[in-house]
Amino acid sequence: MKIRDLFKAGRRLFSFEFFPPKSEAGAATLERTIRELADLQPAFVSVTYGAGGTTRDRTVELVTRIQREDNICAMAHLTCVGASRDEIGGVIDRLVDGGIENIIALRGDAPPGQPFTVAENGFAHGSDLVSYIRQRHGDRLCLAGAGYPESHLECRDPEVDMKNLVTKVNAGVDFLVTQLFFDNRFYFDFVARAREAGITVPIVPGIMPISNTAQVERMTKMCGATIPPALFAELDRRRDDPAAAQQLGVAQATAQCVDLLEGGAPGIHFYTLNQSPATRMILTALKATRLT
Repeated sequence: MKIRDLFKAGRRLFSFEFFPPKSEAGAATLERTIRELADLQPAFVSVTYGAGGTTRDRTVELVTRIQREDNICAMAHLTCVGASRDEIGGVIDRLVDGGIENIIALRGDAPPGQPFTVAENGFAHGSDLVSYIRQRHGDRLCLAGAGYPESHLECRDPEVDMKNLVTKVNAGVDFLVTQLFFDNRFYFDFVARAREAGITVPIVPGIMPISNTAQVERMTKMCGATIPPALFAELDRRRDDPAAAQQLGVAQATAQCVDLLEGGAPGIHFYTLNQSPATRMILTALKATRLT
């Protein structure tokens, strides 16, 4: 199933992001999370690619297993970092052989503490990767791309960032998933500017339910997102009370999702961090409001 066809059907799509676990305990947690979220009938799930391409084999194995054994439409992350076009082509072939029809094509992040460098005979931008996949596989694959409501961390000029996004979409992107954000005004402004620039593909907001204060501080520093001052003040008060911080995070994300859906968002992509409780509570609440 190609995800673009689900959008064409006019459905609101709710989806989850997972990452390949690094240990047996992490694998057990992820298996439990998948089981607990599967009955919410996600339109699709995605599996990330570690910084520097460090989880390449595990990503391929996990995404193909989810689609084959759990019967859930799965989308693989694929990045340009540290790999030549031939190596990337080999990964794509493995995904296709495993029955994967959906890929989110990303430039990707360099390993921590290192600048991004183009691999020999590799790609410099996500748009280059999109073009390459389209040249090799035509329309047989559904391709997603990333969007940045607060602009990419390495390009803080919104106009330049939007021009880069137009280039990527024109290269063959079927839909966009945004980086996490906590102020919906960023999303609505981003969508408006994208439409003015001629981008017509669906733009799905990416939402990360907050589970603890220190974690969200690390995540926003890494991706360049901001936390509204009022929300941060409440989180700071709960810094030593993870249960209270998670409760606030669920309430905040639920309100955020309701506003996004009422404002016309085509669905929600949840950054689960391989945990199910918060996402399950939020999506259950959305179902109760008939916004799903």
